[in-house]
Amino acid sequence: MKMANKLGAEFIGTFWLVLGGCGSAVLAAGFPDVGIGLLGVSLAFGLTVLTMAFAIGHISGCHLNPAVSIGLWAGRRFPASELIPYILAQTVGAVFAAGVLYVIASGAAGFSLADGFAANGYGAHSPGGYSLTAGLTSEVVMTFVFLVVILGATDPRAPAGLAPIAIGLCLTLIHLVSIPVTDTSVNPARSTGPALFVGGWALSQLWLFWIAPIVGALLAGGFYRWLGGNDAEA
Repeated sequence: MKMANKLGAEFIGTFWLVLGGCGSAVLAAGFPDVGIGLLGVSLAFGLTVLTMAFAIGHISGCHLNPAVSIGLWAGRRFPASELIPYILAQTVGAVFAAGVLYVIASGAAGFSLADGFAANGYGAHSPGGYSLTAGLTSEVVMTFVFLVVILGATDPRAPAGLAPIAIGLCLTLIHLVSIPVTDTSVNPARSTGPALFVGGWALSQLWLFWIAPIVGALLAGGFYRWLGGNDAEA
């Protein structure tokens, strides 16, 4: 597959993840009387990955997340030469999605970026008021587990064809646990899109949502290489 095709797939896949996941949080989570709430937002993020895994997994691998690309590289499943292009395509896709979401959301009376726009945060900007330490721990651990599931589900020895389901459900569970802590990132691109529109505090806290997921992914890559043995290496 040509690199242009892979990058196009990562762009549209990450676009859908941010539009579907963050869009559910901004547009539908608290909608009067029929809001989907935390459970609905969690499911929406999982469904974006599940649907795109079947749509573009055979083209780009459906990473949709710089931390996933880095974790797969650490697990010897992905070449270093493709890391930067993948990360750029994912981040641009996330920013475009945030732009589309802004156009839609700002069409409603009373809309304000001050409401958060699904940006990730800690301390005063954590949905549950959780500290920097809590946010850092949550993001590292949740990303670590996410990458272990991805590496395991896509292992050649795993049941064929079921990886998208396992990965989508894992992301749903991650959101169910950690939305109150940081609004759940585990994905630097997902965090970057909304943060660029919110600005201010969201940009000043964005560093956490790049560093923590990457650390978690690197740890998971090394761990799964040990856990799975030599046969797990590409």
